[in-house]
Amino acid sequence: QVQIVESGGGLVQPGGSLRLSCAASGSMFSVIAMGWFRQAPGQQREWVAHITSDSTINYADYVKGRFTISRDNAKNTVYLQMNSLKPEDTAVYYCNLQTGGLGYIDHYWGQGTQVTVSS
Repeated sequence: QVQIVESGGGLVQPGGSLRLSCAASGSMFSVIAMGWFRQAPGQQREWVAHITSDSTINYADYVKGRFTISRDNAKNTVYLQMNSLKPEDTAVYYCNLQTGGLGYIDHYWGQGTQVTVSS
């Protein structure tokens, strides 16, 4: 069993910063990537950023230059530093762990953490 626990959400003013954490535990084999998705009210869940097992990092265009993803391998933890936050960043942020092999990928999700950007 794999457990994913996020933390760090909250209320912040436009232009402010927050740091999200995602700790993974349990039986993790063949990790492909860890990253973040978000879902705003009435919207589909969208990808934000990920870091792969070989440390390749990718960001969605709408957060590039403002968000930074990083990883602490010893703690099996991924972080998302969010700067210059905008009201449109308001969403529930979900941590995602992908594992798999040839021809299959398993996704594991956390419970989500609310980020609200408002004055």
